[in-house]
Amino acid sequence: MYVYLPIAEMSVNVLVLLGLGAAVGFLSGLFGVGGGFLMTPLLMFLGISPAVAVATGTAHVVASSVSGAVAQYQRNNVDIKMGLIMCLGGLVGTIVGVETVRVLRKAGQFDLVISLTYVTFLGVIGALMLIESINTWRKSQAGGVPTARKSGQHSWVDGLPFKMRFHRSKLYISAIPPICIGMFVGFMAAVMGIGGGFVVIPAMIYLLRMSTNVVVGTSLFQIVFVAALATILHAMQNKTVDVMLALALMAGGVFGAQYGTVVGDKLRGDHWRLGLAVLVLAVCFRMSFDLMATPADLYSFGVLQRGP
Repeated sequence: MYVYLPIAEMSVNVLVLLGLGAAVGFLSGLFGVGGGFLMTPLLMFLGISPAVAVATGTAHVVASSVSGAVAQYQRNNVDIKMGLIMCLGGLVGTIVGVETVRVLRKAGQFDLVISLTYVTFLGVIGALMLIESINTWRKSQAGGVPTARKSGQHSWVDGLPFKMRFHRSKLYISAIPPICIGMFVGFMAAVMGIGGGFVVIPAMIYLLRMSTNVVVGTSLFQIVFVAALATILHAMQNKTVDVMLALALMAGGVFGAQYGTVVGDKLRGDHWRLGLAVLVLAVCFRMSFDLMATPADLYSFGVLQRGP
């Protein structure tokens, strides 16, 4: 059964879209990420233009993140105050990111920029997470205890002003790092169509020193608001959100996220971090191959976006 996507201007099997949404939604609930880092490249692999894939992917991120965040909230794994502080920065970053997309599309350089950006960020973050996960696994196998923050141990973050107390995370830190992390994630959500979980989760664990179980729920919580704003702005300014495509992906994503959350509760923190690192690197390698491989069509015709 095929459905026509009016904004993407192509027909796609609806069962493929439902399955794609369910698979990415499952990973969203399992790893505490929005799933956009997989959804956007997969949509591009189906032949959907990068601009539509990015904008519509954020709509799927909203649906899967809401489902996962609700499940995590019921388990008391969400630091509401931390999430709201991160959202403040995220909203600013999203506005800047949507405007950046408009400028790049007008210049006709968005397709190349999005591919290079994915390869760079996924490669760096995936490699760092993989190295850390392997080191943690080796220490646990040797009978050692993974490195943790000791009492009285401080970092440069502790010297920053505007400190706030986050009771659920048991932290007393400056609000500046969470805001900066949120701004960066908001920018990437608008430009790359991702929730930014593969960046925000390591940052919250290693920079803010939050516990793993609270990180997952808080990450999903702030992704909901950031991705929602990105979707609205893309629809209003860039006209690249395909509603038919978004609905099909959402239907599968909400279903998959619930099962992903249940499975995630049964995995150790170092195990799911290792799995997330492998997934990130796999997508990076595929994107790299597409950039270097000879295209099937050596010539293509494109139309530069015109207008204000």
